[in-house]
Amino acid sequence: MTQELIDRAIALRPLLIERQAEAEENTYPAQDVHEEFEAAGFYRMLVPRRFGGLEVDMETYMHVVLELARGCPSSAWCMCLAANHALQIGSWFEERAQEEIFGDGDFRCASVAAPIGPATRVDGGWQLDGQVAYASGAPYSTHYMGQALMPDDGVPGPPRMLLFVAPRSEWTMLDDWGDTLGLRGSGSHSVRFEGARIPEHWAIEDTMMVDVDVSGGTPGVRIHGNPMYGGRALGPFTMSLAALFIGAAYNALDELESQLHTKPAPRPPFHPRKHDPDYQRMFGSAIARLGMCEAALMDCARQHMELCRQAAEDGREFSYADDMRIGCIAREVYIEAWETMERDIWRPAGSSSAKAGQRIERIFRDMAMSGGHRNTTLRDWALREIACERLGIPRDPATGNRQLPRP
Repeated sequence: MTQELIDRAIALRPLLIERQAEAEENTYPAQDVHEEFEAAGFYRMLVPRRFGGLEVDMETYMHVVLELARGCPSSAWCMCLAANHALQIGSWFEERAQEEIFGDGDFRCASVAAPIGPATRVDGGWQLDGQVAYASGAPYSTHYMGQALMPDDGVPGPPRMLLFVAPRSEWTMLDDWGDTLGLRGSGSHSVRFEGARIPEHWAIEDTMMVDVDVSGGTPGVRIHGNPMYGGRALGPFTMSLAALFIGAAYNALDELESQLHTKPAPRPPFHPRKHDPDYQRMFGSAIARLGMCEAALMDCARQHMELCRQAAEDGREFSYADDMRIGCIAREVYIEAWETMERDIWRPAGSSSAKAGQRIERIFRDMAMSGGHRNTTLRDWALREIACERLGIPRDPATGNRQLPRP
């Protein structure tokens, strides 16, 4: 099944390339493209087998996402960010909630770590009100996983967070996506909650999505017997971004390779650019650097799976530091992919590739979004975090801030 899934993604590349402009215009992939993803099993990759899923390992998942982005980064983004969160729900939520949320396996779930607004206790559960932007994958999602602000109950300290899942019937997708520089077809719309209701067991109190303590084991490992459902979230999320941006860079590299065969060099004797030593050097540099990025990403995926295994089978804690380190490596990977695009693909592609509607122009815009992504802006903070973890500088348990030494 592993190679079969990857082959299915590769086989869809020509269709995705052909439909890139349409996805941008519509702000998310067309219905028939979504149905192709569904038929291929891509949305079910991280859904537990018990609920009709494929339960693939992280390396396989990253390979599939990369290959889809090599066809259309926006469409791959929409699919990936709807498929991703089966892993967290399958890991952290109790059996009753999983049975109801996953149902028969028809499951797609957008998610944003920022809180939507307040959560209010009601009989048997919670009422949710508020709105959040950038809910990638929302157009075809059956559920939403997010955070809400719990009542403070008079307890001093930072806001208390509720981690919750809500079915599509309880939220509305807004028509507010598509005017960004790139990733216009990624389906990253805002979602709104107005008097939404969820049962109590569809929520986990005092829990931050990006820092779930799994040191005592997880419901997912006990329910499914697979260590993969015993991990944290930052690493898998950042690896997904890396897979998307590496695939996007390969997408542009494929187009550049075609140009090297057909476009004349800009100086005599005007032979095809593939014979020009400068174009050869830049093309070779892109091949090597993206190969390095891909290798690092897949090693991150293997490390994540091994940390899950060690936690489940050997009793070794899957720590905040472990998750942060894998996330930091994955972030460096996609930043390098973007810089490779700028340096070794965009430049030799030339100004003719910068015209609106050109394949490389569109991919350049998509990849430029990585520079302003929230995950990228957290780079320096995250690097300091892994340093503090290694150096033994403790976090304040109330605020999460690093504690200064006493004078």
